[in-house]
Amino acid sequence: MSAERFIMAEARVLERRLYETCVLGAPPDGVVAALRAYRNGDGGFGYGLEPDKRAPDSLPLDVEIAFRTLADAGVTAADPDAAGLIGPACDFLAGVADERGAVSLAAPVIERYPRAGHLTEWTYEPGVNPTAGLAGLLYRLGFDHPWRDAATAYVWAELDAGTLPDDAHALSEVLVFLEHVPDRDRADRHADRVGELLRKTAMFHLEPGTPGYGMTPLQIAPEPGSRWRTLFTDEQLGGHLDKLVADQQDDGGWPISWDPPSTAARLEWRGMVTVGAVRTLAAYGRSPARP
Repeated sequence: MSAERFIMAEARVLERRLYETCVLGAPPDGVVAALRAYRNGDGGFGYGLEPDKRAPDSLPLDVEIAFRTLADAGVTAADPDAAGLIGPACDFLAGVADERGAVSLAAPVIERYPRAGHLTEWTYEPGVNPTAGLAGLLYRLGFDHPWRDAATAYVWAELDAGTLPDDAHALSEVLVFLEHVPDRDRADRHADRVGELLRKTAMFHLEPGTPGYGMTPLQIAPEPGSRWRTLFTDEQLGGHLDKLVADQQDDGGWPISWDPPSTAARLEWRGMVTVGAVRTLAAYGRSPARP
């Protein structure tokens, strides 16, 4: 199909490997091997694993992409090769965390390299974005680490204090945490409030066709069995699925709605979102517009 042709022609090796694993049924060892290319000596990940900044230095934002990619590939901490990547990355996170256990998305080092315009000083402030998502992914991966415990205590404190930011990305990170943290009763007590905050925040596009950049329900519930599927109506999800089908480009890939720092970064992001689009459409029983 045209989406597969786009991925094989334009996406980086990591997304090609992820597509082969998630869609074509290949074993996940290729994904693990591809991630090693982005690993630094401090245990973290860099080199534009998250393509909006081209800094080679390790950053929590890149570590989160690594953890999410491993989880999407079906890898767990029981895989010694994966554990060999996850453990040192947790050590890196512990080393850059503040006294609460919180980490920031990025650091001033990104200013020495090309980066997207939205990656400014706000990304240097530790917070639930990305701390909550990182902790949630570690629970999803089944990996125990002292930093995970510190991060978990921090996120619970933020939830109990009711001080969550009015930001769709931050709230989506909290939902990752609430989906996978073992204390289910406590998580469920917070879930409705966080979901309601997400639906109301300006950067969340509850209705399809909302102009400008924003997150959508399909990013929160990428498959029918998703924990947060019930936050949205069938009509809302159906409308976003229709839009996702319609958004496929003539080259078989999907576009992005922000300005990355380079031509290479744009193609890398398009590879990432195209793999995600194919997986989401398949999960909901829909087909891309272009065969």
